[in-house]
Amino acid sequence: MDFVNNLDTDTSLSILSCLDDPSDIVRASAVSRSWRQFVINYNLSKNLCLKLFHELSNVSHIVEETHNESSEAGSSSVMDTRLLEKEHRAYALLARGCTSSPIQSCIADAIVASSTDNFPAESISNTLDEPDRIGETPSYWSSTGQHKTSVPETLLYRLMGDLCVITEFKVQPFQAFFQRGHPIYSSHYVRIRLGHHKNDNSPQYNNSEDKKGEPGKSYVESNYVWTYTSQEFSMAQENLLQTFKLPEPVLCIGGYVLVEFLGRVQTQEMDGQYYICVSHVKVMGRSLAQSFRVQNVDDCGKFGLKVLSYSDPKDMVVMDAEEDEMDAEEVEMDAEEEQDQSRGIRSLEQLLNYLHGHPLDVVDIEYVLPESDNEDAESDDEV
Repeated sequence: MDFVNNLDTDTSLSILSCLDDPSDIVRASAVSRSWRQFVINYNLSKNLCLKLFHELSNVSHIVEETHNESSEAGSSSVMDTRLLEKEHRAYALLARGCTSSPIQSCIADAIVASSTDNFPAESISNTLDEPDRIGETPSYWSSTGQHKTSVPETLLYRLMGDLCVITEFKVQPFQAFFQRGHPIYSSHYVRIRLGHHKNDNSPQYNNSEDKKGEPGKSYVESNYVWTYTSQEFSMAQENLLQTFKLPEPVLCIGGYVLVEFLGRVQTQEMDGQYYICVSHVKVMGRSLAQSFRVQNVDDCGKFGLKVLSYSDPKDMVVMDAEEDEMDAEEVEMDAEEEQDQSRGIRSLEQLLNYLHGHPLDVVDIEYVLPESDNEDAESDDEV
């Protein structure tokens, strides 16, 4: 039974609104022309996105990079139809990206820390390094010391794209093995904030100590707007990567995350002050950077959504991973080639040393005469 054509609109809408998988809505729109028109006219893809992430109610308009909208012309009804079709395409892709893209580490860059004890040796950029040590040097960020345990600290990061669905974050406190007792400089609690820069056209700053805010405000308070704040999670005073899962996935609009450390635990023996030190920070989620870009976020939180590509976000992530793997293989092959070349050069140097009368410098060199030379030598002996 074709209920879309045989039932009243409200009943059909109630049935199709039960679909909670973006792929099912796309399949429904492919059943027939009447079904497609129904799905588009009643914004089923958009409604699903709003059901998943209420933050998307702030989308003011949609722009398609691959489509020249200035060339469109026609009656108001034709324009309305084209607008609905565009919204259907964009929200169907957005819903699929928000729910099926692979979960990965979403931090692209470290921006600034609220304080740093020894810059740049103990800067925020160290929290992005996987190993605990770079050579013989411990890799970590350290705050400045404080006499009060209530003084908080923050670490600001830029995410991989303007739109990211964040599911959890991870933090590993630093354990100072080079200090007596091997103290761990964790905090009592940790939480994150998600948001955007006040100026969309702002340059991408590199980590430094010279970022200053407005009078009476920090750099972060002066330049960023936070649209989501998580609950406070208790941190264990343990040297391990601790995972803090959000109650539900959150859509970050703007591409910035602030990690806040609340309550100091550990004093340093040499000065008696409280410090917070961190080895690693990870923010996990789904990045939609390949498909979407946020434009012109205003003071009310309204923003434009630009569609960069209609390729499946899941496939694009796989392609990026394959490209990274190929790049890594090329680097490994280049390194092996350079190593082979250096071995050849070393063997040549050893041979030259031998010819110059320095046989002690030669190691494991065996020189074999060509077969033709051996045959000539044997014929000479016979004569």
